[in-house]
Amino acid sequence: MRRLVEARARHLGFCDVQVTRPEAVPVLPGRLAAWLGEGAHGTMDWMQDRADQRASPKTLWPGVRSIIVLATNYGPETDPLDLLARKDRGAIAAYAQRRDYHDVVKGRLKELGGYLSAKGDVRVKVFCDTAPVMEKPLAAAAGLGWQGKHTVLLSRRHGNWLLLGAIYTSAELEPDAPEPDRCGSCRACLDVCPTNAFPAPYRLDARRCISYLTIEHAGPIAPEFRKAIGNRVFGCDDCLAICPWNKFAHAARDARMAADPAFDAPPLAELAGLDDAAFRTRFAGTPVKRTGRDRFLRNVLIAVGNSGDPALAASAERNLGDASAIVRGMAVWACGALLGPAACRPLYERHGLGETDPDVLAEWRALLDPPEET
Repeated sequence: MRRLVEARARHLGFCDVQVTRPEAVPVLPGRLAAWLGEGAHGTMDWMQDRADQRASPKTLWPGVRSIIVLATNYGPETDPLDLLARKDRGAIAAYAQRRDYHDVVKGRLKELGGYLSAKGDVRVKVFCDTAPVMEKPLAAAAGLGWQGKHTVLLSRRHGNWLLLGAIYTSAELEPDAPEPDRCGSCRACLDVCPTNAFPAPYRLDARRCISYLTIEHAGPIAPEFRKAIGNRVFGCDDCLAICPWNKFAHAARDARMAADPAFDAPPLAELAGLDDAAFRTRFAGTPVKRTGRDRFLRNVLIAVGNSGDPALAASAERNLGDASAIVRGMAVWACGALLGPAACRPLYERHGLGETDPDVLAEWRALLDPPEET
């Protein structure tokens, strides 16, 4: 049965498939509890919910006897780091430049699970980033790769451009051996992080991570992180793209996971002009849509402010009267970054005098009445 499952998985488009046992997963409840206890998960409260099931597959489903872990390659055609120098363009994480992987991968997992169930008295449950399942430790236990110092799964065959899914099954399948850690003394992923989100190797403080800040975080982004965000408008690939193991990676060839050229370095001026309907149309069926127009525009306006191009100030000014407070607040910051306080006083008289939101008012005060340096 094992060989049949592997062959079917590859036929469906998975680039790798391995098996582990539920008791082999190297995630101790104490390790997860410590990370949650530090608050390093930020506002991702769903990480805390059902933490016992995350730490132990058998707690989630007592009937599981084997876990099939599968990988889908989404390797980009070009180096994401090259885009960071194009300040008038928006950088969107490689995984989000294509169809929402939840839809594609979960559909394939269900098809493979159905195939497995049809082979006998076998029960299955499929998971793809939507349940209390720790996919990366499972993948490491199954030998798909190892968790690098940036906490992402690394593979000798595919680098770290992998999307993961899992099938829990009642079938007894021969497990694979785990892959040893091959990071050695390398610190490239730790040192490249613009916001120092790694307090130590193998530890991520999500509260400082640009991916978390631009996707999961709901409110205004703290001033200390804005310059570091650069032109990243959705996610960040820096710690992934810098990894030396990517020399073995190859660009994705899966037609259903192909990147949309329209998402490769879109002009910031265009993105800053999106209303809700235009945003939904442009990003329909992609991970970007999940964040919503207001958070996305917040990110875009930070990138506008970081562009250093005064010609983009008009894009920020048009959003000073936006219905969303987080958009208005970042529009204030972007105008200030590009034009300076003196040029923004007339804008305050037009847009700020009637402002009632405390966060937006705080942005106006920081711009027009900054604290004296000591």
